[in-house]
Amino acid sequence: MEPATLDVPPAPAQSHRWRWVFRLGPILGLAAVFLLFAVIGPESFRSVRNLETIARQTTIVGMAALGMTLIIISGGIDLSVGSIVALGTVVIALALNAMGSSLGPLAAALLAVLVGAFCGAFNGLLITGLRVVPFIVTLGMMLLVRGAAKGLSREQKIDAPETGLNELLASLPDTRQWMLFPVGVWLLIVMALVMIVVLRYTRLGRHSYAIGSSEQTARLCGIAVDRVKIYIYTIAGAFGGLAGLMQFSRLTVGDPTVAIGLELDVIAAVVIGGGSLSGGEGSILGSLVGALIMSVIRSGCSQMGLANWVQEIITGSIIITAVALDRLRHRRAG
Repeated sequence: MEPATLDVPPAPAQSHRWRWVFRLGPILGLAAVFLLFAVIGPESFRSVRNLETIARQTTIVGMAALGMTLIIISGGIDLSVGSIVALGTVVIALALNAMGSSLGPLAAALLAVLVGAFCGAFNGLLITGLRVVPFIVTLGMMLLVRGAAKGLSREQKIDAPETGLNELLASLPDTRQWMLFPVGVWLLIVMALVMIVVLRYTRLGRHSYAIGSSEQTARLCGIAVDRVKIYIYTIAGAFGGLAGLMQFSRLTVGDPTVAIGLELDVIAAVVIGGGSLSGGEGSILGSLVGALIMSVIRSGCSQMGLANWVQEIITGSIIITAVALDRLRHRRAG
């Protein structure tokens, strides 16, 4: 009698293929959106100058999305990032006026990052100390930080002396076209590479995924969950401060009313890029791709003369599709 043999089901191979489809989804989506506007849009959309503009427009959301990715991977959320960006612009303008344009730029930029980190640490302390869900805590912080920005600026824009900070996101002159992108875009790329290393090769990155996958299991494995959460929100706050620096470079003034609703764009970038609001999933590259998708949509709609509501419908549809695909992926994995 021949020994019984077990047939190997094809499910694992199919699951592997689906996994790669979901991973490449954001990149394929970016390529599809860009090619669509490249075909139906004006010739100016495909120009090098417009590509530089798209990169500059992506930097603010992209910088904040680096920190938001870490938060969403850990199963949290942060609604205060837009207010932190506004506070950062106010802090920079006040610091430049106090210290002058000769010694102030670097100190003002660092101060904005430190203020953002402080706001993030406060978020983390409240979430872990009060045992309140991040949505409620950061919703309150969104109003608190926005109010602080308005109070410091006396509810008006603050003019600042012209410094090198103004050129971080400025369009490149002909003499510096060899740089391809402004300094602010290169700073985003460098910080993204740093965060990729953090997520893949450090204990903080591994613990963030573990907490997002199952906080209870992470505690049983000996992970200091509360401490890791405080670190995560502090880092995210610092990236909010850096995004504030980029916003100041774009506006060249401190504006307490700027970046209203920016938190939704940042969260959308992470979700479109493959991040799961349930936690445990997400990537830096995916979040940047998500931010690029939204910038390409804005640029394409603008150059085609389409109304703003068309852009909002397209972006909303992409977000819903991304969430639906995330649910489908979880069902297949289950």
